[in-house]
Amino acid sequence: MRDKIDNDTMEVPTGQANVQSMSFDFAIMVVNLYKHLTVNMKEFVMSKQLLRSGTAVGALVRESQNAESKADFIHKLAIAQKECDESVYWLELLYKTQYLPEAVFNQHNKAAASILNVIKRIIVSTRNNIPSRK
Repeated sequence: MRDKIDNDTMEVPTGQANVQSMSFDFAIMVVNLYKHLTVNMKEFVMSKQLLRSGTAVGALVRESQNAESKADFIHKLAIAQKECDESVYWLELLYKTQYLPEAVFNQHNKAAASILNVIKRIIVSTRNNIPSRK
């Protein structure tokens, strides 16, 4: 039997409201970086990949709030975690190919690392709170 989440009575996992705000702010940072990279640097391929993965993180975190079960909640956050990690990859590649100055890279990378850390903690905490079936 699926573990149905009652959104009216379910406790929001520690960090969930915070990760929503963090991931939304990260999406804004990524959108603004995308604008800069395409307009000023004429870079269209890697920046588009970053735009997709960087904005997907917040969308998936938001979507997790309407999960049908704890397993679905974890699954959506796990995908958000993967998208965030992919964003770090594109940031690293843009930095190493000299499209991003170190300060910009560090700012975006730090934001992504913080989001990854919170998402991981929420996933672990949620998994630990699922009753085992005997």
